[in-house]
Amino acid sequence: MTVMQSIITILAVALGTMLTRFLPFVVFPDSKNPPQFITYLGTVFPYAVIGLLVAYSLKDFVGTGSHGIPEILAILFITAVHRWKKNMLLSISAGTVLYMFFVQAVF
Repeated sequence: MTVMQSIITILAVALGTMLTRFLPFVVFPDSKNPPQFITYLGTVFPYAVIGLLVAYSLKDFVGTGSHGIPEILAILFITAVHRWKKNMLLSISAGTVLYMFFVQAVF
């Protein structure tokens, strides 16, 4: 990739990122309420995305050598930490660290 192609690629990515970040504020300003459908999607999408991530991360664990033991232990740990601290970032981060420890050192 030439220098000019790299610059064009970086500008395109930056423009696309800025567009997706700023467009909702332009389309739905604070002065007017968004449509009910958009509000509904805002409440439903986070759960759908987490469910999709869980399903995607568990899609291949049956055929592994450890038969899904690290995955199941990490899920139980994430659930316990989240019930204890009520902090999604902490529970997912701690579960990821535990899972990586299991995969790299134990199983």
